[in-house]
Amino acid sequence: MTFRALIVDDELLARQRIQHLLQKEGDFEVVAECANGVEAVKAIEDLHPDLVFLDIQMPELDGFGVIEEVGADRMPPTLFVTAYDQHALKAFEVHALDYLLKPFDPDRFHQAIERARRWCSGGASEGALRPNLDALMSGLRQEHPWADRLLVRMGDRHHLIKTPLIQWIEAEDNYVRLHIEGTSYLLRQTMAGILARLDPRQFRRIHRSAIVNLDCIKELQPWTSGDHLVIMRDGTKLTLSRTYRDQFGEWL
Repeated sequence: MTFRALIVDDELLARQRIQHLLQKEGDFEVVAECANGVEAVKAIEDLHPDLVFLDIQMPELDGFGVIEEVGADRMPPTLFVTAYDQHALKAFEVHALDYLLKPFDPDRFHQAIERARRWCSGGASEGALRPNLDALMSGLRQEHPWADRLLVRMGDRHHLIKTPLIQWIEAEDNYVRLHIEGTSYLLRQTMAGILARLDPRQFRRIHRSAIVNLDCIKELQPWTSGDHLVIMRDGTKLTLSRTYRDQFGEWL
């Protein structure tokens, strides 16, 4: 059996080292190499590899961003490549398939590959070897608290959106629509899901179907039945419902 591997690392030498060590294993085929998280998301969605070597520290969209964009439940078995300290690595030990701490030696690489091989071939039990990326992300949230960029797809292209540029967000069926300076982008996400990724010091939910960037509010006006009118700097008028007005007590 040959397993299809994807290597994701922004350092060329790191990708070459993993490729070299995989060749010695014999039963792994590298189907693609990615130098950043945006490329990785597309490769995972298009190629469906059996195993992903995922660097955590990458510019623009890092390893955590890749997991969030693909979805923890849709990620292939993942070997994390990281330079995290020992405290943070506890989360990897409990919830990840395995990890490689840079710099790693051939013996440690082979050990990780053996574990991945058992998982990919269906030999892993439902217990200790089962990755739980949702729990991993929660365990490392203090290291990586809020998304500073979101990846959105338009056709066959991906765009990185800086979150401080988002003016407001509205619910749209199974998606959310990000409004940015006269342009909007659809993202497959729930309102609760997108809010959990945004800095609460900057973004607040004002309605079951609206989230606003506090820096983009021009004024608040009393309206009917205890609701308020939220006027954005671009002229958009939104409703602050009674359900969410308590968090604006100091403003009102």
